[in-house]
This record gives sequence, C-alpha cells and structure tokens, in this order.
Amino acid sequence: MDRRHAEILRKELSLQASQVQATAELLDGGATLPFIARYRKEATGSLTEVQIAALRDRLEQLRQMDRRREAILKSLEELGFLTEELKASLLAAPTPTALEDLYLPYRPKRRTRASTAREKGLEPLAHILLEQKSSVDPASEAARFVTADGKVASAEEALAGARDIIAEQVAESPEGRSRLRRLFSLEGMLKSRAVAGKEKEAAPYRDYLDREEPLEKAPSHRVLAVRRGEKQGVLAFRVAIPEEKALAELEPLFVEGSGEASREVREAVRDGLRRLLLPAMETEAKQRAGKRAEEEAVAVFADNLRHLLMAPPLGERRVMAVDPGFRTGCKTVCLDAQGNLVHREALYPHSGDDQAARAAERFSTLVEEYAIEAVAVGNGTAGRETEAFLKGLSLAGTVPVILVDERGASVYSASETAREEFPDEDITVRGAVSIGRRLMDPLAELVKIDPKSIGVGQYQHDVDPKELKKSLDEVVTSCVNAVGVELNTASPHLLSYVSGIGPRLAGNIVAHRRENGPFSSRKDLKKVERLGPKAFEQAAGFLRIAGGKNPLDATGIHPESYGIVEAMAKDLGLPLSKLLRSPGIADSIDPGRYVSRHAGLPTVKDILEELKRPGRDPRSPFQTFSFASKVHSPEDLQVGMKLPGVVTNVTAFGAFVDIGVHRDGLVHVSRLADRFVKDPREVVRAGQPVTVTVVEVDLERNRIGLSMRE
Repeated sequence: MDRRHAEILRKELSLQASQVQATAELLDGGATLPFIARYRKEATGSLTEVQIAALRDRLEQLRQMDRRREAILKSLEELGFLTEELKASLLAAPTPTALEDLYLPYRPKRRTRASTAREKGLEPLAHILLEQKSSVDPASEAARFVTADGKVASAEEALAGARDIIAEQVAESPEGRSRLRRLFSLEGMLKSRAVAGKEKEAAPYRDYLDREEPLEKAPSHRVLAVRRGEKQGVLAFRVAIPEEKALAELEPLFVEGSGEASREVREAVRDGLRRLLLPAMETEAKQRAGKRAEEEAVAVFADNLRHLLMAPPLGERRVMAVDPGFRTGCKTVCLDAQGNLVHREALYPHSGDDQAARAAERFSTLVEEYAIEAVAVGNGTAGRETEAFLKGLSLAGTVPVILVDERGASVYSASETAREEFPDEDITVRGAVSIGRRLMDPLAELVKIDPKSIGVGQYQHDVDPKELKKSLDEVVTSCVNAVGVELNTASPHLLSYVSGIGPRLAGNIVAHRRENGPFSSRKDLKKVERLGPKAFEQAAGFLRIAGGKNPLDATGIHPESYGIVEAMAKDLGLPLSKLLRSPGIADSIDPGRYVSRHAGLPTVKDILEELKRPGRDPRSPFQTFSFASKVHSPEDLQVGMKLPGVVTNVTAFGAFVDIGVHRDGLVHVSRLADRFVKDPREVVRAGQPVTVTVVEVDLERNRIGLSMRE
C-alpha cells in the first residue's frame, strides 16, 4: 500500500505500522471484516471489527482523494494552468476540501460577472488596483480602459468590472475560504422559520419555528428535521455568521494601506464576501451539518438494529404463533422445533361468546396435539386482547404466552422470499409463521426483512440511502457471523450474510443441500458449485454442522486449526469428542505449547475459549416479559403510573418504549436518568426491558410522555 497512506492511518488511528500494512493487505485480498477480526488476529494485532472498518473506510477516502488529485492535475495540465508551484500545493493538500479550494480558481465554470469583465480586457486594471500604490488614482487608471466601441463605456464601468474580478478572487482564495469555513464552524448560527405564506403547512415543524442556536451544537435530529422542512418548501433554513467578523478575517488578506486603490479593493472584498463567499460557505456549512447529522442518524439506526438482531432467542421449541385480529380473526399456526409449518387455521376469540368458547377449546387442543412449548402473539391490533385471552386459558399447564414485536412481518409476508418459502399459503399464514420464528430466532427471521422496514431508525428517509444500506448490511453481516449459522437448516437469506458467501453462493449451497441431502462435514462445502478455496476459507469457520462427522464442525474453530485441537486431544489421551464434552479440561491446557508460525497465541486462546463452550451463542439467555395486565390502551394510563416496558427505538433525543397500549411512549433524553445524558445509547438499547413512569398523556395529540428518572 502507499507509504503516505500507511503513515496517515498509523497516526490517525493510533496503530502500529505492521497492523496497518497487514490489515490493508487482507482487505485488498478480499477478506471480510468478520473473518479478519476472528481468524487473523496475529496479523492485525487483534484489531476489532470496528477498528478494521475504520481503517478500511479511511483508506478508501485516501484512495478516492488520490484519484481526484490525479484528475485535477490532468485537467490543469490540459488547460495550461499547471505550474510547478501549483502542482506542489495540490500534491501536499491534506484534505479533499483543501484540494478543491486550490482547483476552484481554474475549474471551468459558467459565465460570471468577473469572466465578462475579463473579456472586456479589465483584468490589468484589477491588478493595478490590487497593487494598492498610494500614487495611483483609480479613476484616471480606469479612464484608460474606456473603449470607443462602447464595450467599456465609462471609467465607472471599468472600475466596477475590475472590482468584480477582485471579488471573485476573494471568493476563490484558499486562505480566505479556510478562514470563513473556520468562522462558520465556531460561530455559525442555525436559524429556521416558516416560509412566508406557508405558515399552515409548516405546522408539523412548530418545534423548529423561529429557532436560533449554534450550528455545531444543534442535535442531529433537529438538523435533519429542519433540512426536511426546507426541502418541502415550508421552512427557511439559514446558517449565519457576524458579517463584520468575516470582513475582519478577509480584509487583511487583500487590503493594504488606506489610499484610493485600497478603498476600491476594500469595496470589492465586501462585495465578494456578501455576493459570493458567504452564500458558498453557508451552503457548505449546511452540507457539513447535514452530513454529520446523517452519519449520526445512520449510527443510531445501526446500533438499534444490532441490539434487535442480537435479541435473546427462545431456541428450538415447538411454537404456536398467532397473528391477532378482531373482525378478521386470529391467524394461528403451529411450528415444529425447526420452524417448519405443521398446522394453520383461523380462530375468532373476539367475535362473540360462542366463537370465543370454540376458540378457547381449539387453542387448548392445538397446544396438546402439537406439544406446543410456547405461544407467540403479535403485538399489533388486538395483540394485548389476544394475549389476555390466551393467558386466561389453561394451556397445558405452564406454556408461556409471549407478546412478539411484529414490525416488518407484513413486509416479509408479501415478499418474494415469503412466496418462495410458502408458495401455497396466503400472506396471513406467512405473517403468523414469521411471528413464531421471530420468537424462536430473531436473527434468522429478521435478516429476511429490509432493515428499513423494521422501524428502529431516526429520520431514515432523510439520509443517504446508499450509506444507510451499507451500514445496515454490515451490521447484519456482523451479527450473523458472530452467532454462526447452521449449514443444514439456514435459509438462503441467512446464508447470504455469512462471510465470503453472498446471495449467489447461498443459492448454490441450498440447491446442493436439496439435491444431495444434508452436509455431513464442512469439507463438503468444497463440492458446492462456484464455491472456491477463498470462499471456503472466509466462510467455513462461521458455518456449523450439528451431528456431523467431525465434532469440530459444530464449533467456531476454523478448519485450518483442526490440527491444533487434534494435537491437544492426543496429548491429553482423549478422543476428540470427549475433549469437546469436557469444557473444564481446557483450563488445564497451556496455550503457549501449541503456538507455531501458523497459529499465534491469540488463535490458540480463542480455540481454548471455544472448547469451554463449543458452538457458543453470544446472545443472552431468553427471558419472558409481560406488560401490566390492566393497561391496554392510552385511556387506561394515568400520570404517576409505574409500568414495565420494552425499548423499541433509540434516537438522539430519547427512547421510545412500548408499554402495551398500541402507542409507544417517549422517554426524552432529559428523563432517561438522574444525571446528564448526552447520548441515549449510554443508558438504553433497543429491546431492553425497562420500568417507566407516566408523566404525560395527551390523547388529543396521541402522545405519551414517560420517565426513567427515580
């Protein structure tokens, strides 16, 4: 890799040169983040996925900047503007902004007042004024540029043209732009108001009307909201700085002395500031603030998604899943321990006493007939009522009834994926199956749904869709590989997120499995069409085969390290299977004894940790949760009530909590704890059970205010 890049990365990320070099080589070689972080710790010095991602992203920025630098150099050379001095400045430019500032005066642009003045031959007059000699009389000098053909009709017109040229130079000065950029950063004030005549349309933004605050301190959600209002044409969004301070920054760069020529230059500087530089820098400041707000919004979304995907699974249990409804009935399905659909029907517990009695009998019968171990109820319309109905029955004694967040289930049920899984079932059955499977394994089911449809974002429609997709895909990939995937039961969607696999190979794996039966070993993966050595290396450690030929295939130990474990078993005089069934033995093994040039200490230690808990699942154990039994709607709420709830979404301004009334309440950031909280993610995460106090119930605006303060 480029030495300059390596040095920049080393300094910025506080890494060793060897870590930077090795990680960059692995990335350039096509290795994925999960693979590098898990199985190449010796090379990277045990860098985390977050550190590797930061290195990758910054390296790509540096490479993009180099490509842009080359394009600029080529353009300037073709235009005849490239001097050795300019070339040296471009090569030394530390940031994309500095690079573009240097290129700006030479970049082809549309016709301007300054270009018109140059065409009239007034550039020499601008140079005379910029020399600012005390002996120069601007009017007399300008008179020499008046032409007989009327192209320059008067000395006043000549001076105006010369000032236009100077004003453009002021606006394109790299140093001037740098100073103004800094001033906007330090003192820029965000101002928003309703557009004249659009006060009614701006009503949804009433919290942002006539607002003024430092731009750098404005929270991301506010910047995104104001920007959305501006795009809709109902809000005026400005960023302003004190003009006199801006002039104080610029004038020393251009104005020398106090003669007549200096007064002309001072006037040109003021014009260049007001007409050209301030609007350009304001636009840039708004873009910077918007980008920063987008990055924070994407980070919040990604963090919420990670917690949602890593929610505790119920595991392989026989589940009855209910997609509740009043008039249309409750779509009820029974699933076996692997999530396969074994029964479906519609029951009507909310359609009169006769129907309720029949539904009660059928629910009880189904639980016994299919040996149901848990009941999953969607938390949408009629969810709480159906939950209460089922809890009032004697369902085989102790079968738990669990309310499941069904956001996105309808999206899945109408998707191509659902049609492929259940071609003969309607969307109501598919939705019920998704609810049940989501209880069994949230990760395996949620990967089938576009993350943007799960509802854990903040202003997700106001951010760059490409950046959002990239970030969310990486979160899904990270979670899938952290948990591991059962090769013989995983869906194509789940397999596609395994390191090195992707959608095409996932389809090939499922096709091979269908045609040849279950995989008996990881080695059999090499028989899959188009799955070569590189893909096998990347994927094998994250795929599990329960009950396969080699017991190590059910663990997170990579096949390249099987020899190490076999040597451990041999030294202990134990069969490999017994070593895996005796986790306490791993504590007696000296890791240093098995270090070699192929496997360093980090790898050996990881192997020993895996032996202690073979095929370990990093997710927390499943725990049942129940809402308050007597609270079902906002009308049941009273200020002062303490209620159990589940965090459904975390934003920059607080957390939304489901308290079982079909409307999430908001815990504002100021009410999250008995201390100052800068970032709500310090205190709460999506999916977390919490206890809240009701502090506000606004039925007219359908708002519920909650608090977690003691």
